[in-house]
Amino acid sequence: MTAGEAINRANMARPWLFLMPAIVLLGLYLAYPVFATAWYSLLGKSGEFVGLANYTQMASEAKFWEAITNNMLWLVVVPAAATAFGLLAAQLTDRIGWGNLAKSLIFMPMAISFVGASVIWKLIYDTRPVDTAQIGLLNALWLKFEGGFWSIFFVKVIPGILLVAVVGLLLWGAYALIRQLTKVRDGLGFTLLRGILVIIALALAFVLARWLLGLTQAQLPYGQPQTWLTIPFWNSFFLMAVLIWIQTGFAMVILSAALRGVPEETIEAAILDGANPFQIFFKIKVPQIMGTIVVVWTTITIVVLKVFDIVLAMTNGQWETQVLANYMYDKLFRAFDVGVGSASAMVIMALVTPILVWNVYNARKEMR
Repeated sequence: MTAGEAINRANMARPWLFLMPAIVLLGLYLAYPVFATAWYSLLGKSGEFVGLANYTQMASEAKFWEAITNNMLWLVVVPAAATAFGLLAAQLTDRIGWGNLAKSLIFMPMAISFVGASVIWKLIYDTRPVDTAQIGLLNALWLKFEGGFWSIFFVKVIPGILLVAVVGLLLWGAYALIRQLTKVRDGLGFTLLRGILVIIALALAFVLARWLLGLTQAQLPYGQPQTWLTIPFWNSFFLMAVLIWIQTGFAMVILSAALRGVPEETIEAAILDGANPFQIFFKIKVPQIMGTIVVVWTTITIVVLKVFDIVLAMTNGQWETQVLANYMYDKLFRAFDVGVGSASAMVIMALVTPILVWNVYNARKEMR
């Protein structure tokens, strides 16, 4: 008489039995540490409850705001550069005979740990006294410039042209986004996202324009080896180069697969309409893989928010290169201030969570 009810109860319980190991592991290694860290962030050094005092103390420290500023700079530069270089590599390597070999070489840094890559690049930035041979590649090249015509051409003219091109591209992108904002009504979320992208593009264009002006007026120290990692502001870009070098291979592999999935019919139709290769790439291929580009961008963004190894191995947060993860490490394992360290961990989680939610939303949208 009760067989039907027993079968129904078994059918209801069976999925939970299969899910139970995953739920237990996620709860133990993911949910519990989050709640424990949130609780520790409310405790003092002696274990007493202090409320938001740790957050107040953290907000009053200059190193915290330095870490926030540097993280924002990393967020703007690294995902954009790695995604752009990955997209460029994916497009170009598919058009040459030895493309697979080129892809292997570009992807190879992904097999190197962040610490190993940091050691390699630290040797590239190495500085020796003036009278000794430079083993650092960058200083060896820098000492070739002595202030003559070729020095001005390679160090000022070519970077100036590149900066002008990037500023123009950013302004064009901001203009295109503003035009879409005035024409398309596809939800508040996309409107806000486009508005944020416009602000970022204009801010980057302004910063790069200032660089261009400074480049034309700068008196460069030709013939003198430079301690690249101790130059404030610019040293952050030298650190970013390491992560861009590593993540470009990841972006290239994902975007190459997406480009190969673009229907040939659309490309052939564009060719018959007289489109040139640039129009085919930017107006046919890129719009069709925009979802993949966003996923790659956001994935690299999450990596950037958690960047730690590179900064620790190369500068240890000195010379104004501090980032949030290294700040958290200093507080937890050097100052033994669990409260402030946990508070900084919660800040990192708060920054990562919206990006994770966005990725999950897009994944579910694609499944539907």
